[in-house]
Amino acid sequence: MKRLLIILLSLASTAWGQNTYSIIPQPDTLIAQNGTFVISSETRIILQTNDAPTAAVAKLLSSQVALTTGMKLFTEVSLPKVPRIDPKTKKAIPVPPITNAILFVKPTRPMPEDNYELLVEPNLVTITASASQGYFYALQTLFQLLPAEIYSSAKVNGLQLKIPCVSIVDKPRYEHRGFMLDVGRHFMPLSFVKKTIDLLAMHKMNVLHWHLTEDQGWRIEILKYPRLTQVGSVRSETVEGKMNYNQPLKFDGKEHSGFYTQDEIREVVRYAQEKYVTIIPEIEMPGHALAALAAYPELGCTGGPYGVAKIWGVIEDVYCPTEKTFKFIEDVLTEVMELFPSKYIHIGGDECPKLTWQRSKFCQDLMKAQGLKDEHELQSYFIKRIDKFLTSKGRKLMGWDEILEGGLSPNATVMSWRGVQGGIEAAKQKHDVVMTPNSYVYIDYYQSHAITEPLAIGGFLTLEKVYSYEPTPSELKPEETKYILGAQVNLWTEYVSTPEHAEYMTFPRACALSEVTWTPSIKKNFTDFGRRLETHFKRLDVLNVNYAKSIFDVKETSTPNKNTQTVEVKLEPFVRDAQVRYSLDFSKPTSNSPIFVPQTFNKLTTVRAAIFRNGQQIGKEFVKTYRMPDK
Repeated sequence: MKRLLIILLSLASTAWGQNTYSIIPQPDTLIAQNGTFVISSETRIILQTNDAPTAAVAKLLSSQVALTTGMKLFTEVSLPKVPRIDPKTKKAIPVPPITNAILFVKPTRPMPEDNYELLVEPNLVTITASASQGYFYALQTLFQLLPAEIYSSAKVNGLQLKIPCVSIVDKPRYEHRGFMLDVGRHFMPLSFVKKTIDLLAMHKMNVLHWHLTEDQGWRIEILKYPRLTQVGSVRSETVEGKMNYNQPLKFDGKEHSGFYTQDEIREVVRYAQEKYVTIIPEIEMPGHALAALAAYPELGCTGGPYGVAKIWGVIEDVYCPTEKTFKFIEDVLTEVMELFPSKYIHIGGDECPKLTWQRSKFCQDLMKAQGLKDEHELQSYFIKRIDKFLTSKGRKLMGWDEILEGGLSPNATVMSWRGVQGGIEAAKQKHDVVMTPNSYVYIDYYQSHAITEPLAIGGFLTLEKVYSYEPTPSELKPEETKYILGAQVNLWTEYVSTPEHAEYMTFPRACALSEVTWTPSIKKNFTDFGRRLETHFKRLDVLNVNYAKSIFDVKETSTPNKNTQTVEVKLEPFVRDAQVRYSLDFSKPTSNSPIFVPQTFNKLTTVRAAIFRNGQQIGKEFVKTYRMPDK
């Protein structure tokens, strides 16, 4: 009987814990405890360290509590007290225990600056870290233990701030936990960039890779070259729809423009630093440079005329590797480095057509003079020139995996996007790598059934597939894995023209990548992630994030069999406590429709299905017609 009681209590504790600790990304170690800590007007925030960055983190907590509840928590610096000796008894006088407080303490042993420990007890919350960065990450976890309304930007009447008791020891798996935002194709307002930084910080992601220049627009003010924004930031119109099946091409007739002033960029950089997010700027070269050539045509091999691109895709016009071009690029990068303190400066290096170089007498003569056997080596020559310049300024060059072609520059860090092979090759050459393969982390791809989704560039990348990604390739030897810095999701914006659409494409797939890059791989579990994500959606609702709900859509697997001319079909939900209900007679599925079970179709069949929970449809309808394969 006693054994049965222990089992029942354990199961009850587990169920309670599952409903209580919905933290994303999942901490390294979490041990559920009984009880709750309640933040009241009498709760104090006590700092046992008096450095300004930690005080700033504590202020984020007190400010948010004041905003959502009206309670003003008293914050004090109280260094650890040493017990006094009673002169009569010669015994130590016990130090009164601290209660009803949120305590920021220093560790008694070495701890990396981004690690933290969080202990929530009924009378005390203790946050242990060696640096403000660790305290900041602990605070993100603490917020996720509170009701979702803690993220509100206005007072919530009657809000009670209860924190479930827990013991957490946490650290990131990877150094680089990133998100790339392309503002070259479509400019995004400063307010959205800041909101994005907030959301990255919430998920303990620490890099915003800001793609600032493109064929379709130059988005950063360069004082020495004003035409970059006067001319290069403006395109007269934009192609409509998908170019490959929209012939002849149609254009919207609307001017698209926008750029960030240097003061605005400084503002964003400061804002990101407060949230422990590093901004890595990207200035594209030698390709994807048509907007710059439109402003300064002498930088191209033909002299123009050039115009800011109105279409998508790869443009043949690229920088010509003249001394004038290198002087221009060095001047631009000098101003970029003055604005961005990041260790890395991303120079693109991807999708550089070689046709213009092949036709250029200057380029062919340069290749002969430098002993370069082809245009790939000419691109390597170009990148190495820039690498040498950045290295001389104490910075590191970062580029897409095409910079491997023709020979990798000595100090370059590679972003592997065309699959994982570029990352493997770079790591074997002892170069640092950020893994960002398009098949796993390109979030401009469709995330659910295309017919139900906004127009996207193509591809198909589900939330589950993002979550399944393993950034460290198994092909690497143990001593080579240290060169894998981490991973990031990339949002290219050919078909993403508004902040709302950008959020829809980004979340929750960025939530999945945050767990991929933070949580130990052995602890990853998509079913449990989905459970926590449903709670997390409430937080995103409070933050007015236009996230996608594809996790509530039907998961479909179909296997054609040519021998029997049949198709085996499996439809299932991603989420728990839900069923797929369907029809085969073209009628809309309802809560009374049958539950789908795996079955085989031997004739032309149209299935309509949707996910239901507690009698309510919770996801988009799925419609597909299955045709029998030919023998």
